[in-house]
Amino acid sequence: MNNPTSFTDRENWSGEWYELAIEIGDTSDKRLQGALSALWRAAAIEGCYGRDREPEEQDEVACTVSSLAEFGFLRGTVTLPTGHRVVCGCVAVREDGGSDWLDFYLPVAALERIDERFGSYRFDQAGGKAVFGWRRTYDDWLADIGTSVYQEVPFQLGLIGFETSGTIDARELNGTPPEERWMGYLLPADGVLRYVAANR
Repeated sequence: MNNPTSFTDRENWSGEWYELAIEIGDTSDKRLQGALSALWRAAAIEGCYGRDREPEEQDEVACTVSSLAEFGFLRGTVTLPTGHRVVCGCVAVREDGGSDWLDFYLPVAALERIDERFGSYRFDQAGGKAVFGWRRTYDDWLADIGTSVYQEVPFQLGLIGFETSGTIDARELNGTPPEERWMGYLLPADGVLRYVAANR
């Protein structure tokens, strides 16, 4: 039986990611750590692991920037707003002369095992059909997580959707999301975070 919470089932990790990518800002271990800790709490992630083994076969690691640097990622399981549990992970991208990013991801292959609509998005997207209303449940949940992180560590930009990390940054966006949106945006202005949902 396919298990969307299995760390060692390679099928769970294959393919693309569904993400909340957060552009934190200028390089800062302190701010990155604050955002990482806030993310883990806000998403209620169970466990914190750094190896490709089942949780019962390894010790938990500290949820720290040092662990991210050592293992390259941190993993756990999370309960989706539908009530299903799936594997999840987190990576940091630290740009030379640019921003720190924190990327919380849900593997699409694992999501397909609990909601087959994730597997159909490629065809629908290629056809340009606005059929993604079902995404709002997941997107709104990720937006809530991002909002909780922002309350502890104000950031420059949040992106929500399929493979969002690295597609655009706060400087390029300049506070104005496009009219047709394949991803959701978390946009700060005057200390308030605004969520602009995907509409495609």
